[in-house]
Amino acid sequence: MNPKAKKYRIIALLFAILCVVAGGYLYGRFTASGGAASVPDASGKELTMDQKVDAIVDSMSMTEKVGQLVMIGIHGTDVTEDSLYMLHQFHFGGVILFDRNLESADQVQRLTQHLQEQADEKVPLLIGIDEEGGDVVRGKGIIEPPPAQLELGRAGNAMAVTDWAAKTGKRLKDLGINVNFAPVADVGSPDRRSFSKDPETVRSLVEAAAQGYESQGEIYALKHFPGIGKGRVDSHQEISEIGASKDTLEKEDLVPFKAVIDNRQPSDYLILVSHLKYPALDAQNPASQSRAIMDGLLRGELGYQGVIITDDMEMGAVAKHGSYRSLGAKAIEAGADIVMICHEYEHEQDIYMGILDAVQNGEISEERLNASVRRIVAMKLLHQL
Repeated sequence: MNPKAKKYRIIALLFAILCVVAGGYLYGRFTASGGAASVPDASGKELTMDQKVDAIVDSMSMTEKVGQLVMIGIHGTDVTEDSLYMLHQFHFGGVILFDRNLESADQVQRLTQHLQEQADEKVPLLIGIDEEGGDVVRGKGIIEPPPAQLELGRAGNAMAVTDWAAKTGKRLKDLGINVNFAPVADVGSPDRRSFSKDPETVRSLVEAAAQGYESQGEIYALKHFPGIGKGRVDSHQEISEIGASKDTLEKEDLVPFKAVIDNRQPSDYLILVSHLKYPALDAQNPASQSRAIMDGLLRGELGYQGVIITDDMEMGAVAKHGSYRSLGAKAIEAGADIVMICHEYEHEQDIYMGILDAVQNGEISEERLNASVRRIVAMKLLHQL
């Protein structure tokens, strides 16, 4: 090879190396920031949101995708060897916090920061909490407890509901908590968790709360679809049935959910599905295991295109009636996007392995798996978590 040709070959090789390094840097910025970085495609055009989502999902392994479908609880006030193992081994996409994780504002900020640092490098974590108000609040010395929803409902002041949601959403976001499992959209709950027994009152105040959370960029969750206000058995302990007809459910219990679905962006909130049975909708399965309720009613009839999450799978209503390996897989098959499992690491691993087994043996198709992962990733990118 003559010296001139050798020189050009060396220049070409150096240019190729530079392109690889630059491409890796840009992709790293894209994945590490949840897609916040502006990333051009091969023609130099900026990627659309759908293209960004597809790029991340396509880059994931099957085990990483399955991890996005599970939200877990952890133990301790900071990351530990056990929680690090859970996040790294199973690529879990979300964590829910309880009082056992909360000591002070500085400590919670460190915890959420450390959790995000240990998240899958492609997408950040959803970090959630139950800060409804009244009897269901966490971290009372850290977060100002909102009033019970029933108290706010009796006052009938929609602006106060919006203000409380905005105040709570801001405080949570400052602590690194990006999801609040509120407001309760049930009509006529026997405890103080519901705004009212009147569907229209609940509808207006749930929409007021949605406005408050959205003003702070805090993801919120409507619960407990399709409504547990008529229930009289605590689903933490055992399963129960709501015997209302479909017509009654549509005229009463579904009203608040339908209003938010019709009027808000699906990427701003999740819908949490209950463990109760509704024979008029599905004679066999609780809502969190029901294709008729999640895929048929919620997605098909009501047109919801956002993320569906189950209530905690360790609640007696389902835990006493099936193995964790089967419960998680069945929930995903039926239409859920995220399975919540809050307390025991062994149970969390079983939920994950059950879903993974179902994907590997074809019970859950790759198309079905990708559909859920795309919804989850899109929510995370749109909120720049």
